[in-house]
Amino acid sequence: MIYSLTLETALLAVGFFLVFTHLPALVSASLIQKHLQRFPRSAPSGAVLFSAAAGWFFWLLYSTDLGEFSSMRGKFLMLTAIAYVLTLRFGMEFLSVRALGMLLLLVAEPLLESAWLRPEAGRLWLVTLAYVWIVCGLFFIGTPYILRDLISWASASTLRWRTAALAGILYGAILLGVRATI
Repeated sequence: MIYSLTLETALLAVGFFLVFTHLPALVSASLIQKHLQRFPRSAPSGAVLFSAAAGWFFWLLYSTDLGEFSSMRGKFLMLTAIAYVLTLRFGMEFLSVRALGMLLLLVAEPLLESAWLRPEAGRLWLVTLAYVWIVCGLFFIGTPYILRDLISWASASTLRWRTAALAGILYGAILLGVRATI
C-alpha cells in the first residue's frame, strides 16, 4: 500500500476541496471565468501543474515495487527526468490541460484505494467522482481542447455557470455529509 489515506480523510479532503473551489466561482464569477478562459494555454500554469504531475510520477517510480522491472528503476527515473525537461522545452501546447489530466489520473488512485473493500454505501459517492475524474483526465490528455470548449460553454450563460458552481458545492457537501455519517 503506497498511500495511507483513509476513506474518512479522503471524503473530508475532497469535500472541502470541491466546496472551496466552487464557492469562489459562484461568488466572483467574472474573475474566475477570465482566469479559466486563459488557463488552457497558460504556460506558467502548465509548467507548475506538469511539474507536480512529473514529481508525483517520479516519486511513484522511486517508491513502488516494480517487480521484475525493479532492476530498471534507475533507467525509468532517468527517462522520466529527460521526458520532463523535453516536455517543458517542446511540448507547451495545452500543457496546463494535459497536466491537469495527469493529476486527475494520479489523484484518482489514492481515492479509489481509500474506498477499497469498505462496506459503507457512502463510499460510492467518492468512487463515482474518482471514475469521472479518470475519464476527464484521459480526455484532457488526449483532446485538451475539450476543456477549453467546456469552459466557453459554461461561461456563455449565467445559468450554466451558476448551475455548475452549485453542482460542485452540492457534491462537496454530499461528500462531507457522508463523512459525518461514517
